Amino acid sequence: MTPKTHLPVMTAGVLVVLLAACGGGATDSTSGDGSTDDGADGSAKALQVVTTVAPITSITAAVAGDRAQINGLVPEGTNSHTFDPPPSAAAVLSDADVVFINGLQLEEPTKDLAEANMKDDAVLVEIGTEVLPEEEYIYDFSFPEEDGKPNPHLWTDPTWAIRYAEVIRDTLTEADPDGEATYAENFTAFEAQATELSDALRADQESIPEGGKELLTYHDAYAYFAKTYDWTVIGAIQPENFEDPTPREVAGLIDQIEAEEVPVIFGSEVFPSAVLEEVGNATGARYEDTLRDDDLPGEPGDPEHSWLGLMRYDYVTMINGLGGEATELAALDTAPAVPDDATYPQ
Repeated sequence: MTPKTHLPVMTAGVLVVLLAACGGGATDSTSGDGSTDDGADGSAKALQVVTTVAPITSITAAVAGDRAQINGLVPEGTNSHTFDPPPSAAAVLSDADVVFINGLQLEEPTKDLAEANMKDDAVLVEIGTEVLPEEEYIYDFSFPEEDGKPNPHLWTDPTWAIRYAEVIRDTLTEADPDGEATYAENFTAFEAQATELSDALRADQESIPEGGKELLTYHDAYAYFAKTYDWTVIGAIQPENFEDPTPREVAGLIDQIEAEEVPVIFGSEVFPSAVLEEVGNATGARYEDTLRDDDLPGEPGDPEHSWLGLMRYDYVTMINGLGGEATELAALDTAPAVPDDATYPQ
């Protein structure tokens, strides 16, 4: 196994006006179903894998299957940009063979804790940097280039989520060569489901009235998605410092919405925003407050509690909200092809 490796970080952003929230907390070292550290055949200790935000945990579980015990650290429904892991996370990290983080300074406190506590032969992988060339980083108002923090939300784009899964497959294979066939098979199944999701998205978004693929969100989590699928991110409400926008900024946003005739403002299910309600009331735009950045639908163990379920939910919400019909997306089966026994802190 390669010694403790710290790969560069990645992220991106779009034409936003401001920034927002994602997901954070630690777990114990048992699997989601309370099983022990034994592998699937009970004869060997399973590969110990630690992840951060729930979408990365879900993608990792889809590739690892029953050959790894996966512990998420960032509780769903919290702000991953500001999450500071508790001291108890050090014990989980100290037992890890592999740690997957998104990177690009999204989880710096967790990265620091991992570096201080990981075994000498453990591997730390910043998946984003691994897949995204630096020349493709997207900077904007919320993620200014001078701060060196591109938008980190690659996973909202299925084409990049597949790249995440490739890195996870290759890393797990290096750490556990005996599992190569399993990881390859599981990756292929995930790739097929992610591709079906992408195809359904492309088909359904054609039902949105011409010029209507515009997003005004609470948090800019759709920068790479917008670039790949030809949407426009008009702005995001929460400022870079996570405080409410100033009255002047709100007034400018109202003017922009009225000028561009934006029909819907997409808020966060986790972070209610009085500002978005105010903007909606002032402009006549409908306020849809149920989008999710990295809080998976349902509860751990539910069929919808997966990266696929998360993205299908958001795409359906956006397309229907903008006057389209998400019929192909609604018909998709988003239950993971591989049973997910990862630990998801709530």
